[in-house]
Amino acid sequence: MSGVGIQVDKERCVGAGMCALTAPDVFTQDDDGLSVVLPGRESTTGTHPLVGEAVRACPVGAVALSSD
Repeated sequence: MSGVGIQVDKERCVGAGMCALTAPDVFTQDDDGLSVVLPGRESTTGTHPLVGEAVRACPVGAVALSSD
């Protein structure tokens, strides 16, 4: 899955934290409680088994896979 990355839509994110709970080595929450991708993890979708599950777990669809 090269050329595929992860994006978090900060406008849509409500801080539920489901992505961080599902894949804590890829996602975290910032000081405002909004989800962010950890530095250097933007392109781990092809190698991390839980990224797809984290995308599905977001209750508002703020986490998405993106193609370069």
